[in-house]
Amino acid sequence: MNRPVPRVLAVLDAPSNLGLRPPAEGVVPGVYKLPGALRDRRLLRRLGARDAGVVVPPRYLPDWDGHATRNAAAVAEYAARLATRIGGLWDAEAFPVVLGGDCSILLGGLLALRRRPVAGGRAGLVFLDAHTDFRHRGNSSAVQAVAGEDLAVACGLADPVLADLEGLGPLVDPRDVVVVGVRPQDEDLAEVRGLGAHVLDSVEVTARGATAVAADVLRHLEERAVNRFWIHVDADVLDPQVLPAVDSPAPGGPSPATVAAVLRVLAAAPAAAGLELTVFDPDLDPGGEQAELLAGILVNALGGLPPAGG
Repeated sequence: MNRPVPRVLAVLDAPSNLGLRPPAEGVVPGVYKLPGALRDRRLLRRLGARDAGVVVPPRYLPDWDGHATRNAAAVAEYAARLATRIGGLWDAEAFPVVLGGDCSILLGGLLALRRRPVAGGRAGLVFLDAHTDFRHRGNSSAVQAVAGEDLAVACGLADPVLADLEGLGPLVDPRDVVVVGVRPQDEDLAEVRGLGAHVLDSVEVTARGATAVAADVLRHLEERAVNRFWIHVDADVLDPQVLPAVDSPAPGGPSPATVAAVLRVLAAAPAAAGLELTVFDPDLDPGGEQAELLAGILVNALGGLPPAGG
């Protein structure tokens, strides 16, 4: 994992809420406001980042027929456009910092990697999330929203419109995935482990500390010959005592300082290809304190990254 990558940061907004259920009848999920809330905290200036603009999502449709995944075709179309924009940032020698949106935007980052295979190596994923997001038709009758199924979709466990984007098949091999911060009681955790994903649950993260956890993540990816990896950060990985403004808060998460420290090491790794932040809902944070907390985590994690080859 010694290939240097650029460290010019570029903030790209991906305000899609296509992968979530309506929080209440007649209410649209508010995660699409995440980029604006962090921009209001002067995130770009504090990061010294380029403004890469926004990938405008299709219209959110709340209806669900009880069978097909909600907004599946729109999620697939959006993933393709997001992947193109991410690829353009790589061409411009920038490190993408993607502000979601819900967790369905993960497909865009991974599709961008799959479009550009690197000879002699593999593409991987570091998945910081309170949940495995591994619901699929093989383990649930309630498959309906990609934001609770995104890791399963990325591993190819979904309807073809999502599981086989652009005919590229699974976007990532489960053995090339490291799940960080998931709660030990997650109902699909055993299945994810059984497929070969490396898991560092929230109890282990807190007990071992950021330095040991980040080293463990990078060691696993190197052993798997992963030479490019995407970083997914669902804001619900944090303990809801400090950040409750998320779709599915889960008690027992790591502290903001721990998450920032883990991300600092991962994002500085030469193989890191980009990072996304998802699921924070500004509608649940009217005073803006939680937006400031998230902005601070990104600044602590990404500010002052070494330059390419540095």
